[in-house]
Amino acid sequence: MRIVIAGAGGLIGRALIERLRADGDDVVRLVRRPSNGSDESAWDPDNGRVDPRVIASADAVVCLSGASIARLPWTPRYRRTILQSRLSTTSTLAHAIAESTSPPSVFVGASASGFYGSRPGEDLDESSPHGDGFLSGVTVEWEKAARAVGDATRLVYARTGIVVATDGVLAPLMPLTRFGLSGPLGGGRQYWPWVSLADEIGGIVHAIRGDVSGPINLVGPTPATAGELMRGLAQRLSRPYWLPVPAFAVKLALGDAGEDLLLVDQRIRPRVLEESGYTFAHTTVGDALDATLSARA
Repeated sequence: MRIVIAGAGGLIGRALIERLRADGDDVVRLVRRPSNGSDESAWDPDNGRVDPRVIASADAVVCLSGASIARLPWTPRYRRTILQSRLSTTSTLAHAIAESTSPPSVFVGASASGFYGSRPGEDLDESSPHGDGFLSGVTVEWEKAARAVGDATRLVYARTGIVVATDGVLAPLMPLTRFGLSGPLGGGRQYWPWVSLADEIGGIVHAIRGDVSGPINLVGPTPATAGELMRGLAQRLSRPYWLPVPAFAVKLALGDAGEDLLLVDQRIRPRVLEESGYTFAHTTVGDALDATLSARA
């Protein structure tokens, strides 16, 4: 397949390109500078410009672009950046696909588990409505922008959970753990919708090559709490897990970002992946931790 990818420089984009090229696919990266070679194409999403020939030549288009939500603080200005960076890229590609004389067979638009908001005590799947909070509002608008493709192609919203990778959720947690400062965040009983990097990429490839449409939850099949993930990391690094950080301290330090990123409680099931025959590489958060830490060793 010929697959066009926006946001190719991030953690997920790099891993996806490696997997697709290993599978023999032809990958074209959209870049915001003059292109350098046949595997790149310059685009300007801030002004709604992408080469229509690139879109017409693609079998699939994947949009992973968006400003990092891990950058803090979430000032009013940066909140606008988080939203607009997603809307401009997704909207540019969706409109280009809708207007193409030869649209791709699928458009995979990134989204996030933040769609559901914090929902303590609920079991969530793709049929669940959106929740409340800043990130939920962002993802609602993000998915709405993707719907500009209309009936031109099959549309998938990839609602990614917390990626268990050394460049993902573990990036800030590993130094704290190594210094012996790990412990329950806000009690640690909130469910974090984790996913291994291998299954994040596997789920996207499954969406590209399969026939699923609409939202898909890219999360692991066995729910885990924040405490289980952080305690598992501490055990594997042979460090203590003892220093609690109460919820009020998280909120005081990080504001809404602390609630949306660390205190969020989401027990999410990957129903569409399971029912469409996807086989998970890592079925528990422990498996995901073992895989990423062994790859780093």
